[in-house]
Amino acid sequence: MPSTPVSREEKLAALARLDRFSRMADNAIRIPFTRFRIGFEPLIGLVPVLGDFAGLAMSGYVLLEAHRAGASTRIKGRMVQNMAIDFFGGLVPIIGDAFDFAFKANVRNTKLLRDYLETELQSQPKPTFPWKQLLVMIGILSALTALGVLVLGAGA
Repeated sequence: MPSTPVSREEKLAALARLDRFSRMADNAIRIPFTRFRIGFEPLIGLVPVLGDFAGLAMSGYVLLEAHRAGASTRIKGRMVQNMAIDFFGGLVPIIGDAFDFAFKANVRNTKLLRDYLETELQSQPKPTFPWKQLLVMIGILSALTALGVLVLGAGA
């Protein structure tokens, strides 16, 4: 877990970045006349061995974001499992390429993090309404209004 607490906004921003990334990596391109989508990660994985290492590096980004967002060790461990399954499954000649198109480790890992952070965000207290600032603003507006009435009343 990071040494500094991660704010609600930072967690939500991380999820937004990961949603975009996992869509690009695993679901960017719709296969015409089907309901299937593929991304750039399985396409890169078509290059024997080197493509699988590149895909593993791409998946590492999701793990890094999870760490930055304060994900638990258990969640990061499950992410590493998904990354390993995707990597070693992709190494199998021919079958591995089909496996890469179907497994979608980045989408799985983003969902793991989303589920974890949503649970965590629900348990965090939501920001309270800034009553003090509102009262100060009302006081300032009241004083300005009174001043305006005095100035306009004195001029008549």
